[in-house]
Amino acid sequence: MTTQDANAPTGDADTSAAEDHAAMREAIVDRLRTVYDPEIPVSIYDLGLIYKIDIDDAGKVDIVMTLTAPACPVADILPAEVAEKARAVDGVAEVKVDLVWDPPWTPDMMSEAARLELGMF
Repeated sequence: MTTQDANAPTGDADTSAAEDHAAMREAIVDRLRTVYDPEIPVSIYDLGLIYKIDIDDAGKVDIVMTLTAPACPVADILPAEVAEKARAVDGVAEVKVDLVWDPPWTPDMMSEAARLELGMF
């Protein structure tokens, strides 16, 4: 029979951290669903413009996103709005938004809800 070291993690802390990250991610996604592309009446999240949301244990959030086109007129504004919305979530200490062009956005990245809203079925 093996005894567990009193100082060894039990997994409860890992489970709790994972649950906290999941809840924080869900809250961030909810906030990002209030940000709309000015040319398409759908949230940037449902358009598929948010590629990744990473959260570390200190509350630092890294978001990787794109825009529908490199010449998008809101290229200077939208990443700042994304950072502001994410920063407003409880537990978020810092937000970094990276705007990338690879892979390029295509309409295939839209959620089913966005396609329905735009009549693309």
